[in-house]
Amino acid sequence: MVLDFIAQKMKYRLNLKLKLSLQFTLTVVGILLFFSFLVYYFSYSSQRNRFRENLLNRAKNTAILYANFTEIDTTLLKRIHQSTLSWKNEEIFIADADLNRLYGYNINYLTSEVISQNSPEDFRYFSIKDKDGACYKYDSKLKSIYVYVVAFDKYRREKLLDLREILFWSVLFSAWLSVLLSYIFAKRAIKPISIFIQSVKNINPSRLNERLDEGDRSDELEQLAMTFNDMLANLEIAFKNQEDFISNASHELRTPITVMIAEIDYLLRRKPEYTEYVEFTHRQMSDLKHLNSLLNSLLELAQVNVSNEINKSTIRIDEVLFIAIQHVKERYFERKIVSSIQYPEDEGELLINGNSGLLQIAIQNLIENACKFSSDEVTISMSVLGSHIVLIISDKGIGIPEKDIENVLKPFTRASNVLYKGGFGIGLSLVKKILEIHHAEFRLDSKVENGTKIEIKFARYQID
Repeated sequence: MVLDFIAQKMKYRLNLKLKLSLQFTLTVVGILLFFSFLVYYFSYSSQRNRFRENLLNRAKNTAILYANFTEIDTTLLKRIHQSTLSWKNEEIFIADADLNRLYGYNINYLTSEVISQNSPEDFRYFSIKDKDGACYKYDSKLKSIYVYVVAFDKYRREKLLDLREILFWSVLFSAWLSVLLSYIFAKRAIKPISIFIQSVKNINPSRLNERLDEGDRSDELEQLAMTFNDMLANLEIAFKNQEDFISNASHELRTPITVMIAEIDYLLRRKPEYTEYVEFTHRQMSDLKHLNSLLNSLLELAQVNVSNEINKSTIRIDEVLFIAIQHVKERYFERKIVSSIQYPEDEGELLINGNSGLLQIAIQNLIENACKFSSDEVTISMSVLGSHIVLIISDKGIGIPEKDIENVLKPFTRASNVLYKGGFGIGLSLVKKILEIHHAEFRLDSKVENGTKIEIKFARYQID
């Protein structure tokens, strides 16, 4: 609040170095002022108490001298006071039990009216204007008297003036020194932030692969660099996915749309017969289905690439498998799909933490590929091994050449021996991405003309 007020009055915003410097300086000055006040207060109290004790001793001696030595009259007592060492503007007033004046020396403040307004006790301390005083009650066999002594403590005043001057210049010098040192330390402390800012300025959409120096990851700035690097990694993935989607979509959609436009243009240029209209409509329907399938695959791939963080819940993987098999059978009704599930005694061991919709897409893609590239039966097995659930999908189809196994997991890349088969090369890359999100282990074994075997390991959901 103080810094904002100062910045508003100065009509500009303070940078972080000045803010830290001012905060440190204000803290130091505040602490120095507090302790200076304590030093001054205790010095003042100590000297005042000492002076008041001396005044009380003076009053005691005067009372004893006045009451016990009858041969001493007031004139002699006054001479004694004048000849002894006294304080500046010292006043002595002696009164009887009824507060009537018996003796007075250098009376200025201690008048009878002042005495009568204050009921005396055995002894007490008081102040009158710039003087301190003490009152002492003396009881003897003959009478009781009250002795009042007040004086001005010149020594205390001079010492406190010196102390105030010392404290003032000490605080002033300390404040100046704290401003200088705090600015130096703040500049050194902010230097890593300045380097951090400069490094961030050098990062742009075309240089998202650059990362900040994370040091030994111990202090807050290095942890901030770690967090920023994680954000850059996510941004890089998002930009890459966007670029891939745009590139893939433009590449794959251009051909069917161009063909459809050419066919429609050809039809409009001539007068076709009814049968030609029917044939043309069938071709357009086939192209549209092809285009729709391609768009769905592209959208699924884009959604999975963007949604690294997905909604997960506890699901039974065998139920997801059954739904996927049922959907594939509707399309490949002539293909024989043999499933074998080894159920454990506790069916809770088939639970995993995942997204049933995405897992269904992945498993369905794998089963469809097995049916598409194989004329023989497709076998599916599932079993529980320790803390994992193992799903194996096998076929005896044409297989994948060894040199193509790594590439088929990339979008829009197909094996060299399936070019005559329909497809877009998206399925396996989509499966791989979905399984990565679920932290499932994926292994693909394939040999040409001997078929393909895919093994997936899901981590079981551990029930506490």
